[in-house]
Amino acid sequence: MNSKLLFSSVLLCITQFTFLPNGYCDDATETAKPNDFRPPAVPLVACDPYFSIWSQADNLWGTKTTHWTGKPHRLAAIIRIDGTPYRLMGAEPQTIVAMEQKSVEVRPTQTIYQFACEQVAVELTFTTPSLPDDILILSRPTTYVDCKVTSIDQKQHDAEFYFDAGGELTTNTLEQTVSGSTPTISGVSALKIGTDSQHILGRSGDDLRIDWGYLYLAANSRFQPRTTFGNAKSLRHGFGQSGVKALNNVTQTFPVKAGEVVASLAMSLGSVTDQPVACHALIAYDDLYSIEFMKSRLRPYWRKDGWEADDLITAAVNEHDELIKRCVEFDRELLSDLTIAGGKEYADIASLAYRQCLAAGKFVADDNGQPLQFCKENHSNGCIATSDVFYPMMPQFLLFGPSMTKSVLVPFMEYAASDRWKFPYAPHDLGTYPKANGQRYGGGENSEDGQMPVEESGNLLALFGALAKMEGNADFAAIYWPQLSSWANYLKEKGFDPDNQLCTDDFAGHMAHNVNLSAKAIVGLGSYAMLCEMRGLHDESKEYDAIAKQYARQWIATARDGDHFVLAFDRKGTWSQKYNLVWDRILGLGLFPDEVLETEMAFYRKTQNEYGLPLDSRSDYTKLDWVMWTATLTQKREDFDALMMPVHKFLSATPQRTPMTDWYFTSTAVKVGFDARPVVGGVFLKLLYDSAIWNKHAQRDKTKAEGWAPMPVAPETITLVPTSEKTQTLYHYVTTEPIGEWYADDYSTSDWKQASGGLGTESPSTTKWATPEIWVRRIVEINTPVPKKVALRIWHDEDASVYINGQHVITLGGYTTGYEVYEIPSSSLKQGKNTVAIHVRQSTGGQFIDVGIDALVASN
Repeated sequence: MNSKLLFSSVLLCITQFTFLPNGYCDDATETAKPNDFRPPAVPLVACDPYFSIWSQADNLWGTKTTHWTGKPHRLAAIIRIDGTPYRLMGAEPQTIVAMEQKSVEVRPTQTIYQFACEQVAVELTFTTPSLPDDILILSRPTTYVDCKVTSIDQKQHDAEFYFDAGGELTTNTLEQTVSGSTPTISGVSALKIGTDSQHILGRSGDDLRIDWGYLYLAANSRFQPRTTFGNAKSLRHGFGQSGVKALNNVTQTFPVKAGEVVASLAMSLGSVTDQPVACHALIAYDDLYSIEFMKSRLRPYWRKDGWEADDLITAAVNEHDELIKRCVEFDRELLSDLTIAGGKEYADIASLAYRQCLAAGKFVADDNGQPLQFCKENHSNGCIATSDVFYPMMPQFLLFGPSMTKSVLVPFMEYAASDRWKFPYAPHDLGTYPKANGQRYGGGENSEDGQMPVEESGNLLALFGALAKMEGNADFAAIYWPQLSSWANYLKEKGFDPDNQLCTDDFAGHMAHNVNLSAKAIVGLGSYAMLCEMRGLHDESKEYDAIAKQYARQWIATARDGDHFVLAFDRKGTWSQKYNLVWDRILGLGLFPDEVLETEMAFYRKTQNEYGLPLDSRSDYTKLDWVMWTATLTQKREDFDALMMPVHKFLSATPQRTPMTDWYFTSTAVKVGFDARPVVGGVFLKLLYDSAIWNKHAQRDKTKAEGWAPMPVAPETITLVPTSEKTQTLYHYVTTEPIGEWYADDYSTSDWKQASGGLGTESPSTTKWATPEIWVRRIVEINTPVPKKVALRIWHDEDASVYINGQHVITLGGYTTGYEVYEIPSSSLKQGKNTVAIHVRQSTGGQFIDVGIDALVASN
């Protein structure tokens, strides 16, 4: 059956009746027709880029649940009614019949499934308490699973509930081994499971899952839950046969491969009548350390006051009722605001976007206990804190106040203000998630190749303008005034007619004379003029306001092409979405007359396809975030509906059952790429036009963040053993798995090949290596006493396991695009000759391996 959202009934409740936690109105005489919106994938657990679990089917029991990357992240739920088991979630075991799913409803913080058989109705609700007014709550990596059962045949029934989570939630691959335990937490029954390796922050890249930290499955002791580890098939079958008691006396030997074990719990709901009976479980993830910022490991924000995992679990269990109530109230109000602004279809889109946006980033605490938020460029390149990704994301953060907004801007601006960044324009990113150690995109910190100077500078100036409008002052901008002034000056010189460069839509390639990019520069200059005025710099304000208005007049004259405005100044007969113009009205800059916006909108409305407005005339693909921005340009409801409704239709029609993409073909509803990215937070932009709504939400900021710590200073490095980049090196290698302890110090390599490093398929390879795996050994010599702190300098593509003198020192997942530095135990090295042995596994794309050793010394 097709899942259906119950937004019509929800909206009826919003406008006329009391909104109840079960999704129904308190006036049973009122009914409404369900809304036919089918999410392409449904969020279940939505906490951060690693703790992110989705259902990619109409029915919750139709397929196995997955991580946003599509890899298995199994969750399962079974309800047992009078001894008969019914599957609610999970595709297995097929021997247990699935209960009919009646509906699924996605709200900003909750996903609610309704099921029914002849005897009972069952409601299964997933709540991630993503409450933006309180970042301490928002940052908790917790999701509640509530099960509510009601008799519908006027009879009493015995009900039992079962829930499990797969060991692979703690690993990157199913083959990695895990171990479990039963922690003692007052008032709570809990299970804990994690990898045996625990290489904290050892991997960076895009298509990765976490393999450090610990998953917790817990329930309040008052439910008298029974918990155990075991084989998924056996536990589920046993519960189906015997109920809660089946979880007794089940033993699991550890370590075990992650795909072969689940953590499970079961609870009795007792006798169920027409009055609902409920229980709930908690699933949580303690990642210990979340982000590496300039080589400094940062704790998750919820740990800022010294909390440990036990504190998190205890608070989450004890605060269940309060937080569920707060989530229901938050969802009700936000849905009402969205519906009034853009109708129920707009509320559908925004509800689906809300958790996805937040789940693509992580809140951590700096040295002063202040929040920093690092977003991940999911499914594009894995970059962290990418400015042209948080630019479209930011409307959702701006809406909810200064603490949310500044938490994103601070780490980026601290980097931009450091000696590390030497260019007169804004950076692109801070590294590759979860390592924010400096820009990796394009030429990084070393050259202007592949940079996006106009794009990123315009992004930051517009966002600082929006923050200042929200706060009513430019005090925060004053902290970074040298950088903002440099970027404004760059746009003054280079922004009106951009040279051949990339913009945020970098998949379309380089282009000169980009009209939409020019519009970004113009509104960026206008925003800077506004900031100057707010700071009392009246002469500078007049200067930049005049420049912005002059450029706007030139833009109109040069870009006009009859009934629309062109894609590039030198390309007549072309067109593009001018989504960057939105800031003109939101900030009240007065740069572009209404006639420009209305001309463009009229052209868009007659040009769009069945599933939306193409990005520009080069292709019929589009970007969902930009369509939703473009739809707001005239601030006429009929124009907004005309562009928004095809997006709504696309989400229901797309054949790819993945978390909401932002890049798809408008003629076929087929996804081009990009899943689960934070850019969908941009759909909230429409609410920023309404100052009353914006102020209402922004002023509820309870965090009131201020006084951030300076950016950590990465240690300096001194070369102990050079890489192949700096000297000729000699490696021994084989491409089939060697026999014995190949990594041992005294292992013979007489039958191994010899080659100069590095080894790979692309520059800077000296020796070609193109097989799926390679085992390499290098003898290196340290002629001085080993320093107290040492690090590998390694370029690995892809996964690498490194041994020194027979001791395993580090496992690195994913790949790097240059040499990275990873601290290792100094005890693994000795003065004299040392054996470095590495196993590298390759899956796709280019490949390369080379290694050296550095000493780490404190920076001056």
